[in-house]
Amino acid sequence: MDTIKDFEIKQRKYMPVFPKASGKPTVYIEGYPCEDDEPMAATIFHGVQINIFYDQLSRYFAINEEIFIGVDSFIYYVEGDITKSVAPDIYVVFGVSQDIGRRSFYTWSEGAVPVAVFEFLSDSTANQDRHEKVELYLNDIGVQEYFIHQPEMEKPPEFRGWKRTPSGEIVEMLPDAEGGLFSEALNLWFRWEEQQNHVRLLRPSLPDGTPITTSMEEQHLKEVAEARVEEEVQRRQELEAELERLRAQLANRQNDN
Repeated sequence: MDTIKDFEIKQRKYMPVFPKASGKPTVYIEGYPCEDDEPMAATIFHGVQINIFYDQLSRYFAINEEIFIGVDSFIYYVEGDITKSVAPDIYVVFGVSQDIGRRSFYTWSEGAVPVAVFEFLSDSTANQDRHEKVELYLNDIGVQEYFIHQPEMEKPPEFRGWKRTPSGEIVEMLPDAEGGLFSEALNLWFRWEEQQNHVRLLRPSLPDGTPITTSMEEQHLKEVAEARVEEEVQRRQELEAELERLRAQLANRQNDN
């Protein structure tokens, strides 16, 4: 079985199962701002991390049309109060359509809240990300899991996660021997790896450890697979040509006799 087909089988096997949200897809509600004056990414390191991570998650979850991946957009979580909002770097919502071009996410209208939120640490927000936002995301909004990660290699590694227990208690997740954290909500492992471009990338993997590729890696795998097919076709053509040559030799000998 080739690598790509093997991954597709595992992808379906490990995909989370969840109910459809109780609300309806909502593009925009008048009176709720959908923009601010803040840049989408605090640094180039954050921009690279956000773009690659979104690409990985969106491609992986694309087979389920009711998984929405949000990127640095407002989540409003109290109807009628525009101050009750937050804009995570990445968040994942189950049970809502991924085909709607939302300007913000309104929890009461959609009838759903994110199951997982990811924040990538920057100097201006790191303290809030480590402290206030833990309570905000998990208690105030009702998110199941919250992760923070330091993408800048010039700074010490920091990858942490919190979750709500069935009783509603907030607990910090325990990492494995490699510093990875397992998301029960997403059914994925997350571990960081250092890259040559000075970015410490957060890498999602399947429960069995199979990594979710980036677009560039996936393209490389396809090129390798195509090259193998071409090599196999060429090898068969050469074998057939050799077989035909041997048949011709045998026919000539029989004619000579």
